[in-house]
This record gives sequence, C-alpha cells and structure tokens, in this order.
Amino acid sequence: MSDAATTLGQTPPRPLLQRVDLRAAGPFLALVALAILGTIINSDFLEAGNLTNVVTRSAFIGMIAVGGTFVITAGGNDLSVGSMAAIVSGIMIVLMNWLAQEIGPTPWVVVIVIFAGLALGGLAGLLNGLVITLGKMEPFIVTLGFMGIYRSVLTYIANGGTLTLSGTMRTLYRPVFYDGALGIPYPVWVLAFVVALGAVVLYTTRFGRYCFAIGSNEEVARYSGIALNRVKTWTYILQGACVGVACDIYVPRLGSASSTSGLGWELEAITAVIVGGTALKGGYGRIGGSIVGALILTVIGNIMNLSSDVSVYLNGAVQGAIIIAAVFLQRGVGFKR
Repeated sequence: MSDAATTLGQTPPRPLLQRVDLRAAGPFLALVALAILGTIINSDFLEAGNLTNVVTRSAFIGMIAVGGTFVITAGGNDLSVGSMAAIVSGIMIVLMNWLAQEIGPTPWVVVIVIFAGLALGGLAGLLNGLVITLGKMEPFIVTLGFMGIYRSVLTYIANGGTLTLSGTMRTLYRPVFYDGALGIPYPVWVLAFVVALGAVVLYTTRFGRYCFAIGSNEEVARYSGIALNRVKTWTYILQGACVGVACDIYVPRLGSASSTSGLGWELEAITAVIVGGTALKGGYGRIGGSIVGALILTVIGNIMNLSSDVSVYLNGAVQGAIIIAAVFLQRGVGFKR
C-alpha cells in the first residue's frame, strides 16, 4: 500500500511515534509517570488535599518559570530570581507595616502593596536588563552579582534577622494565599492567569517572535532590524514582574522574609523551564512545558515526603541531576537553532 502511495506521488503516512513531538509531549509523559509512581508508593498521593497542595506549592516557581521562559528563549538567563523574591518580599512587608501605621490596617493597604510588589519586581528586572544590555555583559555574571546584592540588602534591612508582618495586617493578607474561589486556591487562579497571558504574548505577538528570533540567531535578528537591547531588557522586566506576582502570594503564606527567603528558587525556576522543553541556548520556548516542569519538581518533592526510602534532604541533589539530564537530552535530540 505504501508502494502504491509512493507511485502516485503521495507521501505515505508516518508512524505515530514519528508524528508525536517528543520535546512537547515528553514533560507531560514524565508527569504522568511520576503520578503513577507516586500512587504506587503511597495511595495518599491521589487524595484531593495532597493534589491541591502540590499544585498550590507549584504556583510560586510556575509564575517565575513563565518569566524565565521569555529570558531563556531570547538566549539569556537569570540567577537572581530567588534573591529578588527575598528583597521584594522584605520591602513589601516594611511598606505594609508602615502604611498600616500611617493610614490604618485596611484592605486597601493590601491592594496597594500587591501592586507595589509587581512594580518592585519589574524594577529589579529592569535593572538587570539595563546592566546586561547597556553594559554589554554576560547575563550569567550580571545576575550572579545581583543575586548577592539583593540578598545582602535584605539582610541589611532586616539587621540580620527576620522582617515580619504585624498581626492585624497578616490576618488581612492571609486569605490571598489560603482562601480560594470555586474550590480552587487563589494562587492557582493567579498562576492560570499568568500562564494564559504569557502564552498569548510569547506565541501571538511580535515581541514573542522577536524573542524566538534573537535566541535562534542574534546576528540575523540584528540585521533584520530587531531592537535587540530593547527586547532583551523587556524579557528581564517580565521576569521581574513574574517574581513580583509570586511574592504577592508568597508573603501572606509565611508573613515574613529573611535572608533565606526564596533560597534555591533560581535553580528550581531554571530547572522547570529546561525540563519543560525550552532550549537552554535559546530559540525555542514552551510556556506550558515550563509549568509542567514546575509541577514535576513539586511532585518529586512530594513523593520524597510520602516515601520513607529517600531523604527529603536530597531534594536539591535530585533537582540538580534533573537539570543536567535535561540539558544532556537536549543536546542529544539536537534542538534546531
């Protein structure tokens, strides 16, 4: 039959496995496999409460991973997101306590500080982007430097201790993380909104196409008339804004910020993006894959908590191994630049 199709000039249908984009389907298949493994290890894994907890805890890294998808797709990277989250959270707490004293502890203070968190994150991202583009410096070096700067500034503001929300403001702010609508926690709703907005921008706008073009071949993008510095700077602004949104729902969870806040988030965010199928060298990015990557990391941690066979202290080692394996597989399948 295939010979007849070839004789008639028709291309014979490819086998199913060849028609499936493994780069896109791989993270989803891995998540399903982990879910099956988690169920085998502990039947409590599929309990509604546990699954809700997994998705809610994934929200922080998922939001940051959306911004990271833009940065990495355009050929950059950002190691400062964890420290950025710490300083943004700390300033939000200081501002909220001050406003509560000045105008009283009202819900309007919560609204003001939520927008302030978004603005602070965007400002930190702008600072990263300007130093990288105007200074013509490597993103790795710049964001590594700011990683130390942001965390040190927070430690200075907190005088080596912890910044804590006042009791009244913490009560007003707690529902942002712990409550929900239609049975779904607010952090999950916010994550869904960020993902939808990120997907629209990356896949349907000129800016998104420019990110792909710059990551694929920066020189060709330059000769095509793309404003490289502007686009790159905006990717870092988006990354910072996503960090700000994550802080908006992170602060009410604990009601405090210290030098350890957001510790390791940069590793988790980058791992989520790479595991989700975004090419580390740029030119290829997947918003949905990044969210699945965040879920995979949280599910792995959850399985380790439910199992007594592997220590939860090895969670960081597992994440490190995952990102090395993901980059190795990317090189093996040969992402087209």
